[in-house]
Amino acid sequence: MEQGSAREGVRPAYAPGAFSCAPADGRTRECRVPEQARGERAGGERAGGRPADGEQARGEHTHSEPPAPRAVQRHSVRGQILEALRAALVDGELVPGQVYSAPALGARFGVSATPVREAMQRLAVEGAVEVVPNRGFRVSERGPRELAELAEVRALIEVPVMLGLARTVPAHRWCGLRPLAEATVTAAAVGDRAAYAESDRAFHRAVLTLSGNEQLVAVADELHRRSQWPLMSGPATRRADLLADASEHTALLDALVSQDLVVVQALVREHFAGADR
Repeated sequence: MEQGSAREGVRPAYAPGAFSCAPADGRTRECRVPEQARGERAGGERAGGRPADGEQARGEHTHSEPPAPRAVQRHSVRGQILEALRAALVDGELVPGQVYSAPALGARFGVSATPVREAMQRLAVEGAVEVVPNRGFRVSERGPRELAELAEVRALIEVPVMLGLARTVPAHRWCGLRPLAEATVTAAAVGDRAAYAESDRAFHRAVLTLSGNEQLVAVADELHRRSQWPLMSGPATRRADLLADASEHTALLDALVSQDLVVVQALVREHFAGADR
């Protein structure tokens, strides 16, 4: 249930050095780096021809200065690699039990091993992979029991929250979530498991956000993400299964609008039980 697709060979949407400043009206605008971040030129001169002022001048810093572009680029690359790896996990492109090296994955994505290694370390914290010293990272192997346990915990958290929201949230707020539910149907219709996984989490996050409990939303989202990782064996999620899950989103919204608590509870439990398919 709730899985998506990552296309083979698709590189993350970035290009080294391509970061620029562009206003909303589409006109280009030059990004200037603060002089303190540029360092000194050869010969003891600062950019702009002014002489260096010694250690005190080199250490100058104001709170209004933006971070250096180099740090922004690295963070952006790592984040995009992390999302690409997560999509590959959801799709089963990274096979459970297999070991992957950072240099090999870096070559695949067209980046150095460093952002891949950093992203993999994050996935290790999440439990998606295991560190294999001197080799790389092994994709974690999971069985049906773990998936069923995740579904049970998610139901324990989300069912009572959604029942409470059904009693208090006005109908127009639920109608505002309709585009998110429709996005899951669109992804399911084309069999895009990665897009479905992301849109599925976005829908559930939006529903739980109405509770006003940020910690609950974060915990539920992490459990949801883990439930999307593939089993160590078994067929990939079929398009028909994705469509069935997606249709439950729209049906759930209808039940929430009408405050039909019996249907809300039944749909949420069935939705989570579908993870065992």
